[in-house]
Amino acid sequence: MIPEADYVKAVIEDLKNDLPWVQGRKLHSIFFGGGTPSLFSGFSIGAILREAERLIGFENNIEITLEANPGVMDQQNFSDLYAAGVNRLSIGIQSFNDTHLKSLGRVHGSQDALSAIDIAQSSGFSNFNIDLMHGLPNQSIANAINDIEIAVSSGASHISWYQLTIEPNTEFYSRPPILPVDDRLADIQRSGLHIIKKNNYSQYEVSAFARNGQKSRHNVNYWQFGDYLGIGAGAHGKITIPEDNQVIRTTKTRQPKDYLNRVGSPLAKKIEISKEDIILEFMMNGLRLNNGVPTHYLSSRTGLDEKSIKQKVSKLQSQGLMESSALRYQTTSLGYQFLNTVLQSF
Repeated sequence: MIPEADYVKAVIEDLKNDLPWVQGRKLHSIFFGGGTPSLFSGFSIGAILREAERLIGFENNIEITLEANPGVMDQQNFSDLYAAGVNRLSIGIQSFNDTHLKSLGRVHGSQDALSAIDIAQSSGFSNFNIDLMHGLPNQSIANAINDIEIAVSSGASHISWYQLTIEPNTEFYSRPPILPVDDRLADIQRSGLHIIKKNNYSQYEVSAFARNGQKSRHNVNYWQFGDYLGIGAGAHGKITIPEDNQVIRTTKTRQPKDYLNRVGSPLAKKIEISKEDIILEFMMNGLRLNNGVPTHYLSSRTGLDEKSIKQKVSKLQSQGLMESSALRYQTTSLGYQFLNTVLQSF
């Protein structure tokens, strides 16, 4: 077990070390993620939030999200987190089907997932996201649709619905499961999107759907290539340094025990993003948003001139894959369907 009080102190010291990168800006979103932050007490989360507000300051209506896994929370946990200032939850449900949850190695069951939603709402959370996967091993179209129907009827303000991908260095990678064939995946995608949109969720990103305009501010900032501090063991950050015309990525010491035992800064790596990679990263994030990003973000958030990609953008516009706009980088509906093809141009 990691000593909670010591870890909170380390997080606050970590935040103090990164203050020069704040550059006079206030926080408009905070995301407690990675692992199971919901295991921390509301008291500890509140202590971190109070220091963050004192050291940096909060924008009005700041979004403060915490990831929570079903099966490990009760009414008191959720109530304490809400009282501490957390105003949005992201509940890692993945599926409401017990067979699929077992195949994913999840420790919770479908009833745990439903209970977590009920408890969150009764604790005061009206703004919460449900994480769902599709394209699961042996998943039928009916299975996938059932997951979506339960999610949209739950009262969730936001749904993240994404296809399972097999990542290297995972159990699935070493022993690949039987996944749905492409035709079934296409049918799942088509049917699921129809149900989501019919229930008044707007798709604003490839895998993100919001009701009543309640987009994830934190994720939108990420997709718009905005800056963010990565605080805590294994956290990643991205910072623009205008005076040096640099964009850097930071990584903190990963193992919690090592993170606690570091003397001074817990910074493990600080890497400048190369000019060759930065355009692709910018577009890879920005074009995931269905309304794209303002063109001036390229210069303000990467330091690069818009002229550097004008020829590539013009070619994609002539192919009907990007909108003909001088104000935004945005795909057409056709380009959104073939986003990987668009990105290969950069």
